[in-house]
Amino acid sequence: MKKRLLFIVILFSINQAFAQHKKPALSIVFIGNSITQGAQLANPAVEAPPATAAAYLQKQKNLDTVSFSNQGHSGYTTLDFLPGTGTFTKVEAAASAFTNKDALLIFSIKLGTNDSAIHGPHGAPVSPEDYQKNLKKIVDKLLADFPKAVIIFQHPLWYSPNTYNGSKYLEEGLSRLQSYVPMIDALVKAYAATNPKQVFVGDTKAFDYFEKNHLTDLTPENGKQGTFYLHPNKKGAEALGNFWGMAINKIVKRNFK
Repeated sequence: MKKRLLFIVILFSINQAFAQHKKPALSIVFIGNSITQGAQLANPAVEAPPATAAAYLQKQKNLDTVSFSNQGHSGYTTLDFLPGTGTFTKVEAAASAFTNKDALLIFSIKLGTNDSAIHGPHGAPVSPEDYQKNLKKIVDKLLADFPKAVIIFQHPLWYSPNTYNGSKYLEEGLSRLQSYVPMIDALVKAYAATNPKQVFVGDTKAFDYFEKNHLTDLTPENGKQGTFYLHPNKKGAEALGNFWGMAINKIVKRNFK
């Protein structure tokens, strides 16, 4: 009897240890613009950064299954994703549609390119202060509707200072885009006090990477001021997905073991 009782205690301890170290499953909604959507790619379903980020994460030994939804929309600004818009409703519907309700729900947000334009996209140019306010409105509503969710802001990406397609960006837009970064970081810092371990800064490296490697990793496009570089090609989309994936996994490892 004592041996049997000892066996049961040992088995229970093993099960408890296993439960405590169970690999987390992830369900990720990627919010963004044409870069997230996969514009200029032949097969966005598998080549866009959300798909390559999910593929990277699925290979990591510390994680269980990884599911994702690509909610990137070409030309969209933070205004297009505000609560009350049809786009925001689709984002929340995507989050609710994941079948694994025990998975860690993550919203990965990469917005700012179109906000930074001189004119063209909805609401552009969006001031740094309004950009931050818009992000806060989006996050506040997501956290209200999905109280256990995690929000990860990926820093926006470099684009060439002659970028001018249907919308006008140029040097002014690029400078404005860079002014959004401290707004993101400050917002995350504020949430650290009100919503601990729920809102994080994700990737911070891709901006410099694409500035240095735009000739090999961004698609050359004909614009009103010559050839410009804005959208990742297949190689660049994989690189960006890896940047996002590494940032997401780093946060998961540190906070959600």
